Amino acid sequence: MRKQWWKVLAILLVGYTITAGLLADVPRLPILNEAIRVLHFHVPMWFGMIALFTVSVIYSVRHLQNPSLKHDVYAIEFANTGMLFGILGILSGSLWAKFTWGAFWTNDAKLNGAAIAMLIYSAYFILRGSFSDEQQRSRVSAIYNIFAYSTLIPLLFVLPRMTDSLHPGNGGNPGFNAYDLDSNLRIVFYPAVIGWTLMGLWFTSLRIRLHIIKQKHNESLEENLLRNSSRSMAERS
Repeated sequence: MRKQWWKVLAILLVGYTITAGLLADVPRLPILNEAIRVLHFHVPMWFGMIALFTVSVIYSVRHLQNPSLKHDVYAIEFANTGMLFGILGILSGSLWAKFTWGAFWTNDAKLNGAAIAMLIYSAYFILRGSFSDEQQRSRVSAIYNIFAYSTLIPLLFVLPRMTDSLHPGNGGNPGFNAYDLDSNLRIVFYPAVIGWTLMGLWFTSLRIRLHIIKQKHNESLEENLLRNSSRSMAERS
């Protein structure tokens, strides 16, 4: 139980985020109004996505330095969960945009950058499926993962600040921290960042365990096939 404390913490924080994020009082700001509640879901998911992609690229670098099946599995599974968080972040952001800007999607630098970043990472998963050789697949995908991560930061944090953008904190617009926000937002937002990130780590750990189980199962099947084929050849001879 001592090793599972962070999972309990993740459940408590996410449960608190959902409850307080939907029911707690929020500042009544012009235009934003109740839509500001998405701050507890949209932004923490993007924080979690960045954290997961960062861990993924670290394992890709480690795999290039010291090739290991473990490093490759960790890299792909952290990227998988990061992609999930990215999609959830885009969906929640689109919902916020509908009630704030009047449309689910606008020609905004940060929105377009986020979409391009997700497409680049989608190519990472497609690339992995195009190789049959395991060593070649892991090495090439590790290199591409580094490339994908290197494009993620400029697309999300650099380019939107250099061009016109409706998104808070970009294109000359003030970020949420520049508004006169009361403590009701902060006491939910900070636990939300920790909670969603921990939930992402938990989900990734489950996927890693499932990946290892499937791999061992496939290896046992291959061994049985080899044994059966060798027996049949011996009987024929």
